[in-house]
Order: sequence, then structure tokens, then C-alpha cells
Amino acid sequence: EHLAALVLARGGSKGIPLKNIKLLAGVPLIGWVLRAAADAGVFHSIWVSTDHDEIEKVAKQFGAQVHRRSPEVSQDSSTSLEAIREFLTHHHEVDIVGNIQATSPCLHPSDLIKVADLIQKEGFDSVFSVVRRHQFRWSEVKKGENKMTEPQNLNPAKRYRRQDWPGELYENGSFYFAKRHLIEKGYLQGGKMAYYEMRAEHSVDIDIDIDWPIAEQRVLSFGYFGKEPLKEVKLLVCSIDGCLTNGRIYVTEDQKEMVSYDYRDIVGIDLLKKRGIEVRLISERDCSKTLSAMKLGCVAKISATNKLQVLEDWKKDMGLSWKEVAYLGNEESDVECLKKAGMSGVPADACTVAQKAAGYICKSNGGCGAVREFAEHIFLLLEKVNSARKQ
Repeated sequence: EHLAALVLARGGSKGIPLKNIKLLAGVPLIGWVLRAAADAGVFHSIWVSTDHDEIEKVAKQFGAQVHRRSPEVSQDSSTSLEAIREFLTHHHEVDIVGNIQATSPCLHPSDLIKVADLIQKEGFDSVFSVVRRHQFRWSEVKKGENKMTEPQNLNPAKRYRRQDWPGELYENGSFYFAKRHLIEKGYLQGGKMAYYEMRAEHSVDIDIDIDWPIAEQRVLSFGYFGKEPLKEVKLLVCSIDGCLTNGRIYVTEDQKEMVSYDYRDIVGIDLLKKRGIEVRLISERDCSKTLSAMKLGCVAKISATNKLQVLEDWKKDMGLSWKEVAYLGNEESDVECLKKAGMSGVPADACTVAQKAAGYICKSNGGCGAVREFAEHIFLLLEKVNSARKQ
């Protein structure tokens, strides 16, 4: 049976424009669920249904295939079910659809694996995600109605303590898996049904109840960051041109070169050093005069024809694993280093292939605070590592 993951991502969001690809903790929102779906390893294909070129580009960056949906199912009034049914008319090979919401960035592969088992091995026709809530409900009294409110799920004379009450299950919208025959009849839930209870901390829906900064904190605490656990970072290697500087070189009449850098980035480098992280610099050109003028006190390799080789040598000398190395780059020549490093970042204005290879895309451009911003990102992730250790 062909099980397809399908993420619906329209370009027109009522709230935040192009919210589906807005960066959340350095990763486009849709990227969090696409990474979880890919690493679950249970889907025969992973699709994004969209009407927008930019979303298509991001979907492909994360390894998904793209279904260009028709304008008829891309309206504000269009339902998810209509978009899923349209997808199925174009993809006859698909037997089961796992519809995953783009707005659930704390989804983990382990949840998707268990749901796939329920539908493929245990014979359920549809499975959907729920979360347990401990909320007491009361009946609504409309204005002008002369009656009292009534308790709906409690006895006020004998209120439960939270720990003595199992709570109630609510749909959280993270995912809806259903077999083709149900969807074609117009149902996402039906037949032999099961719910799948998600942990409350993984049940984040940006659409409904959360704003961006809070969501970033939740994702940094409870999100899924890849198959291997994060490790303490011991070394940050930063490309000089285009990361520490903006990549521009000014030449005076007497042929002296000048570059500009941002003081915030120098502070970022100092903060990293204070946390015991070694900072080293790398450049393809000979910029020894620039470096001595900057007085950064960092080991640097200039005129580097093979950046990956330099990185390999440094890693070996320091006795580190790739997971302990962070890399900030912006050019095609940085791509292999970005792919290998445990933590990788690029400035906002990095070239497309570098952005594709990086785990984190800064909001700042090169030479305008990107190093400082990446340093902050490293500190946040190290907090995550340390809290995991304490648990």
C-alpha cells in the first residue's frame, strides 16, 4: 500500500503572508514537518500541495515533491478535504494519505511511525492526532437569555484535583491519516477509526493559539532537530568574506583594500570564546592585512583552496566529532562544510545552494550581525543540550 505524506501549504494566509515558509528558529515553518516526515522513513512519497512558487522552492529544498494545486482549491473558502481529493485524482498510485499540518513544528518522526503502524498493520481506516487537556467546560449563556450556566464536565461541589482527573481528548490538528476510499467518499475520519495521543509539549499549533516568539522557544525546547542528538559545540568556523564582512572590497586610489564589519559580530565572537568555544576563520583569498587590522585574535586560514580539507584538519587536531563543529558560510565553496558540520548556518543573503545546505538561515545579512545571530542560535541549542542532560 502506497502511503503518501501530504502537506497543504497555500501562499495566501489570512494572518501572516507566506507564513508556511517564514523562518521559525532558523528553519522555514514547513521545513520542520517535512524533516520529521522524511526521517520517519514510513512514507513512499512526501508531497507539498501549493499554489505558490516560493513555497514550491522551499518544499524541494527539503526533499518533497510538489503538487501544484488548482485555483479552485486555493481559495480562502477551500477546505483541506477538497485539496486532498484533488491531489488523489492526480495520483492514482496513492492508497493512504497522511495529511500533516504545516503549522505543527514540534511533530516528531516517532509519532508518525506509530501512526503508520496503526493504519498499515492494525487495519485502521483513519487515524488522527489528539492532545489531552484538563479544562472544565461550562454551558454558554447568550445575552438576554434569562438562565444560568451549567457545568458540562464537572461537579462544582466535588472539583477534581488536576492529578486525579484524566482530562479529555481534543483534536490538535497535527495530522489526519485516511485511506483513499474514505477520502473519495468525502471523509477524513471514518470507517475503523483510531486517535493517536500526542504529548502536550509536542502539540503546538501556530495557527490557533501561539505567537511566533513563543513558538520559537517551544520548538527550541521540544522540536525535532534530526536523527542524531545534538552535542556540545567546541569549534565555530566562520567564512570571512560574506559572513564576517559583507563581501564587498573597497579599493582606494593607491590600491589599498578596505572592508567593513559589524561590531555586533565582534561581540558575538567574544561571547563564543567566553563560553569556551574556539572560533576560527577561513577565506579563499589572501586577506592577511584585513585580519591583522581587525585584531580578532582568532586562528585563520587564508588562501584556502579546499575549505573542507582545512576543516577536516582542524577537527582532527582538536579531536572533535562533526557534531561538535559549527560552520557559518555563504558561498558554493562552503556547501560541503555546511553539510558536514553538526550545526550549520548562512547569512540571509547567502547564495541559494548554501541556503539549501544549511540548518539555520540568519535574519541578518553577511557583515551586518549574522555572526552574532548565529552565536545566539548556538547558545539556544546548547541550552537544549544541557536541559536534555539534566533530564
